[in-house]
Amino acid sequence: MVLAIPAIPAPAAAAGPVPDVAPVLTSTPFAAPPGQRVTHTITVSGTGAGTLAAVRVTFTTTIDLDGVTANTTVGSCPIVTPLTIVCELGNLDFSGASPSDAAATPKVTIAGTVHAAAAPGTLVQNLVNVTSATPDGVPANNVASNAYLVPGGSAAPVGASAGPSAQPRSSSDRAAARGVSPLTAVAVLALAALAVGVFVVIWRRRSSSGKSSSGPSSSEPTPTGDESDDDV
Repeated sequence: MVLAIPAIPAPAAAAGPVPDVAPVLTSTPFAAPPGQRVTHTITVSGTGAGTLAAVRVTFTTTIDLDGVTANTTVGSCPIVTPLTIVCELGNLDFSGASPSDAAATPKVTIAGTVHAAAAPGTLVQNLVNVTSATPDGVPANNVASNAYLVPGGSAAPVGASAGPSAQPRSSSDRAAARGVSPLTAVAVLALAALAVGVFVVIWRRRSSSGKSSSGPSSSEPTPTGDESDDDV
């Protein structure tokens, strides 16, 4: 009698580590002022074994990049606008790839001029997001960013000027130059004018009353030479 021995299935091969990509963003020069050209470099490095399909790099910024251009060492960048750049890197295979291999470390270069009309103090936030059609080993590290406030602006106060034309010419201007507010200067001038007016009124009244009191004594008749002779 022959006994049939069932075949023992071979153990499944152990699954390798899931591939993972992580972007690194470098902006040169960092905190570029309005009107200056800036270059954003995105390096996508990977770890683990296997292939990530349809890898996409999306770059966004909050201030327009005038004359923006985008280039990538792998794939292409079909969307290039002043605020958004999208590059399709295709399938990335990290199995045994050398770190010096361009396919293992794709690089995206974005260059443009910071919009000249950007107001000082405006927040500039540059954001990179990497996605893929197949699951990523560590999705949490697929984002990179940097941010700064637009520098610039005159240190001189608004409306400040220099030269002879800036010298105060009116009383209110002179008061303002001495640290007195124009409203206070006007009030002081009004009180001074009122005091002068009151003084003039009092002076006129006193002069009028003085004339009326001295009138009768000056109108009394004085003896003439004829009247003196009659008395004699």
